[in-house]
Amino acid sequence: MWSYCVSRLASLSDLPNPNNDEILQANQMMKKHITFSLIFFISMSMSVAGGGWVYKKGQGFVKLGQSMIYADNFFDADGQVIDITTIGLYTTSLYGEYGLSDKLTVIGYFPFFVRSTLNEIQFRQSGNAVPGDEVNALGDAQIGIKYGFNQNKSIVFAIGLMAGIPTGETMGGDGRILQTGDGEFNQLLKLEASHSFYPKPFYASATVGLNNRTKGFSDEVHFGFEIGYTPSEKITAILRSYTVNSLYNGDGTNTMSNGIFSNNTEYFSIGPEFIYGITQDFGFTAGAGFAFSGKRILASPNWSAGLFMTF
Repeated sequence: MWSYCVSRLASLSDLPNPNNDEILQANQMMKKHITFSLIFFISMSMSVAGGGWVYKKGQGFVKLGQSMIYADNFFDADGQVIDITTIGLYTTSLYGEYGLSDKLTVIGYFPFFVRSTLNEIQFRQSGNAVPGDEVNALGDAQIGIKYGFNQNKSIVFAIGLMAGIPTGETMGGDGRILQTGDGEFNQLLKLEASHSFYPKPFYASATVGLNNRTKGFSDEVHFGFEIGYTPSEKITAILRSYTVNSLYNGDGTNTMSNGIFSNNTEYFSIGPEFIYGITQDFGFTAGAGFAFSGKRILASPNWSAGLFMTF
């Protein structure tokens, strides 16, 4: 991957009399750009209320979602916020759950259009510029199952397995440094627990997971917690927190070689989501995710919206 960055930076030699400071500045910007990670974006895209509950046989949920990140800074490997070339990532996706039985639910996530952009780099001193770049492609799909138990008790549990399928682009754009996927097959095993405070309009869920990653990527430990409040039949407000910690047991050379989907990404995020039911079976959602700390991850919010239908 570094060879692609070098070839991209080599285009500076075609500019009229670029100075050494400009070349150094462009080199630093490109290095910063290819080390940031958007795994946080994928996590927030798939956040839906479910927790330890599963669907009954023949019942389900489908959501058409749109997410956006537009950022000019990120958390580096030391957790410090630094400037990067402004980038954007826009994902249109389908997410669904369907009850195969009263205890077993199948889950699918398909980002069928992902647009990744890198802004042009302008130099005020000489007026020179490094062109921007873009790629439009599929993202990495996910498919999984969730088995619910203790479903008739005060606290319900579910164990799930999500498989990440590398259907995204790993070398996109003219410079071949933009990505819509990480190129590796991973398996995320999760245990979820939920409790409803009915007749009070509150619920709470907690999650712990282990993500096994391949192709030299480090495995990860996931923790999540959310609370929900339903003041009426049509409105639900949710507040989520999510943490990802790397086990640093992979090939360290992958840290910088997988474009925007970096290895050893870590973060702690908190984000709200609002759900409004237009009818009993149809509605829309709007939410945001904010990384309060992290490593190799964007330090800008992820905005999302979607339309959903239950059946």
